[in-house]
Amino acid sequence: MHTEMPISQWSVLRKDKWLLSCITWIPILLAMSTWWIFSANVATNINFGVVDLENSTLSRELIRNIDSTATLKVSGGYQSAIEAKNALINGDIYGYAIIPTHYSRDIYLNNPPQITVFYNSQYILVGRLINAAIAQAHGTFDAKLGIVKQLAKGNNSLASAAGRTVTIQNQITPLFNRNTNYAQFLVSAIVPALWQIIIIVATILALAANHRVYGLKRMLGDKPLRQILTICGFYIPFFALLGFGFLSWFYVGFEWPMIGSLVPILYAQLLTIFACIIMGAFFFFLTLDPARAMSFAGAFTAPSFAFMGVTFPATDMSIIASTWRSLLPISHYIEAQISQVSYGVTSFETISAISTSMAGYLLPLILIYPLCKKHLGQLEKNS
Repeated sequence: MHTEMPISQWSVLRKDKWLLSCITWIPILLAMSTWWIFSANVATNINFGVVDLENSTLSRELIRNIDSTATLKVSGGYQSAIEAKNALINGDIYGYAIIPTHYSRDIYLNNPPQITVFYNSQYILVGRLINAAIAQAHGTFDAKLGIVKQLAKGNNSLASAAGRTVTIQNQITPLFNRNTNYAQFLVSAIVPALWQIIIIVATILALAANHRVYGLKRMLGDKPLRQILTICGFYIPFFALLGFGFLSWFYVGFEWPMIGSLVPILYAQLLTIFACIIMGAFFFFLTLDPARAMSFAGAFTAPSFAFMGVTFPATDMSIIASTWRSLLPISHYIEAQISQVSYGVTSFETISAISTSMAGYLLPLILIYPLCKKHLGQLEKNS
């Protein structure tokens, strides 16, 4: 009869400094580093280039309008598109606009002039900001020209000319993240993605440490699943404390808007912890090799942030990407978080949705048992 391992994970932690670091200071350092990177909150004065092929009064006025936006700073003028492209590749600028040769002539002839804008689409957020800023600058410029044309017709006051030029005025009010705080938008998703990786990696490290210290027989005993749950259960409070910590940091410390309730989010965190522990244990017992298990975990969690559906809509993802997304615990968690933080969905709806989504992780949990039996059988055969 196998001797069951006593619950003494403190001794395991003392012997494995990497495991101890993984559940204490490393996630805190990663979260703080992420916040520091995006601590500016709002992107301003993005370096932007202009290729002015006409160099006229109107083209220079357009450049001044672009430079006057809070988002863009015209940091350089270039003689050719090739020169501007090289500056973009070298990272000197994030985008550039080409003003065509006959820009003024097209305006005087009421032909819509073509302004071509290039930017690095790898920077998704920067690309969106550049698009919005250029549209704002060009819209303001067109409105000024329209007012001048109306005044030139005579018998028009400035207010009347403005009314004739801009017949419909748009007011665009964002429903969520009204201050366009990209730290609130990105950090609140990146940190949970890192949290998921920490849980899965720590689970693999914990099982590997117990395997190394106690051996497979003593580690699993007569009831493998019960022993695994006992081992992993010791670390649940650490993971839960980290999860509650970043929620408190975001919505209490930074006072980011919270429309709903924290209770369903904490429930979603608990289910996410269980799901991540299951996946970590599944990867470990798949090969009983920590290095390979880490490789599986890395491949599994690497696209977590990209596949969350935060920076890229999940509805537009390919079948492969959406399927992979559905396998990631953090994808289901982030939906629960957003539903409470931004949408104010009822607690029952959020709890019901996350419970249904996380039920799929019972399958890898069931598969862990035959994997344990397989390794125990091989051990007895070799001994």
